[in-house]
Amino acid sequence: MMEFLKDFWNYLKERKKWWLLPIIIILLLLGALIVLSGGSAIAPFIYTLF
Repeated sequence: MMEFLKDFWNYLKERKKWWLLPIIIILLLLGALIVLSGGSAIAPFIYTLF
């Protein structure tokens, strides 16, 4: 996993694709929100957003 992150970081630096970073961070945060709230009481409220 660390190898992939290192390669991805080098790709961003080399190709100057800094606009990809916010998109990936938002996708990771949304994924974590869905996974962490899957078995909780707030799950119905989160699923109504989508």
